[in-house]
Amino acid sequence: MFRVTVRDHMMIAHSLHGEVFGPAQRLHGATYLVDATFQRPELDPNGIVVDIGLATQELSQVLSALNHRNLDEDPELAHLNTTTERLAQVVADRLAERVRAGAFGDAGHGLEALTITLHESHIAWASYERRL
Repeated sequence: MFRVTVRDHMMIAHSLHGEVFGPAQRLHGATYLVDATFQRPELDPNGIVVDIGLATQELSQVLSALNHRNLDEDPELAHLNTTTERLAQVVADRLAERVRAGAFGDAGHGLEALTITLHESHIAWASYERRL
């Protein structure tokens, strides 16, 4: 299996619901380093998994809708507990929509899977993998 990963970051504010989150139940900020890994079984005719420039651009556009925002005020996310794991899924689903819409060009047609990893710090991160 071939994989290519591109990286960006986002800064968000949110609060988490549930006593298990202790002080994180209050509004707080988080900065995430975001890795998007694209996967396919064979390289395309150009010898690539995906155009790295396009992948970087599309990840940036997905993150721009979340970056510098209070997620508690986002109508699409208000019903979710925006844990790191859940946010990885949100980013993956939004990026997958862009793949389906053709934003990745011809190389996007052969992609089989996408993994989003949100790094909370140098010692903790969470990922979500989905089929395309």
